Amino acid sequence: MTEQTPFVDDAERPEASQSANGMVFVEAKRMAEALVFASATPVSEKLLSERLPDKVDIRAVMEALKQDYARRGVNLIRVEDSWAFRTAGDLAFLLNRDALQQRKLSRAALEVLAIIAYHQPVTRAEIEEIRGVETSKGTLDLLLETGWVRMRGRRRTPGRPVTYGTTLDFLDHFGLEELGDLPGIDELKGAGLLSPRMPTNFTVPLPFGDAEGLTDEEDPLTDVDLEELGLFSPKVDED
Repeated sequence: MTEQTPFVDDAERPEASQSANGMVFVEAKRMAEALVFASATPVSEKLLSERLPDKVDIRAVMEALKQDYARRGVNLIRVEDSWAFRTAGDLAFLLNRDALQQRKLSRAALEVLAIIAYHQPVTRAEIEEIRGVETSKGTLDLLLETGWVRMRGRRRTPGRPVTYGTTLDFLDHFGLEELGDLPGIDELKGAGLLSPRMPTNFTVPLPFGDAEGLTDEEDPLTDVDLEELGLFSPKVDED
């Protein structure tokens, strides 16, 4: 008597399941590519997870897509937990002719930007303590206008001073995936930004957290705070 092979649906075969998963992954890459391409700003992984098929490993999809574009004229880059297409670094010279000339930051503004980047969240008083001189409101306003610095929240200390930090635009502009990619003391010396004869006890702080979240020592800015800071127009009662 011949033994019969039990019927197995093609969809239940391991190779069929793997093939289906592969097709979902490929389609997820196409969808992610379209979403990032159509966006003028970096697209967050949270938004991608809402638009892509369920149970897809978003980071794996984006890393695979990043490899696809690694040798092209346009590269896919990560900015914290967001993604964007940018011109390949070695081809940037092609666009220089059409680039808009940006206003150069003063030495004071560069110092304040560096302090905010490395010490965030930081208050104006703390910036002045580190620099050893008073920081003008104009310098902070200029950095806020660039979009590289933002008011994060209020410190949970007497007076509730405003805290400052960098933005995703800051990371994007300087080609950093996250704050931890900021150059260390050896890299700063190598680039000529620090004297090789710095004191032996001199250190460059390592930023912690991310460009968006608040720490346990900060409260979020409320509408009242925004009104006081001139960032939010007060509501007018309509009779």
